Amino acid sequence: QVQLVESGGGLVQPGGSLRLSCAASGSIFSINHMGWYRQAPGKERELVAAITSGGSTNYADSVKGRFTISRDNAKNTGYLQMNSLKPEDTAVYYCNAEVVSGSYSPHAMAYWGKGTLVTVSS
Repeated sequence: QVQLVESGGGLVQPGGSLRLSCAASGSIFSINHMGWYRQAPGKERELVAAITSGGSTNYADSVKGRFTISRDNAKNTGYLQMNSLKPEDTAVYYCNAEVVSGSYSPHAMAYWGKGTLVTVSS
């Protein structure tokens, strides 16, 4: 059983910064893809940033240059550093990870965290 828990959300002013963390726990052999998604009111969930096991990254155009995704494989934790935040960044941010779990017959499954709310407002 694997759990992903996001943390670090909160209220920030425009132009501010915030760092989100995604801690994976449970029976984990390795984590392949990790990503951050967000969902604003009235909008569909969208991919914000993704990172492969090798460290390759991909960003939505709307956050490129402002957000940085990273991971610490030893800690089974992913991060999203958000700088120069804008009101339109307001959303619930979700962590997603493809986790290889189990020590016997390991298998890969996608897991989601429950989300953390980021509100950018003055």
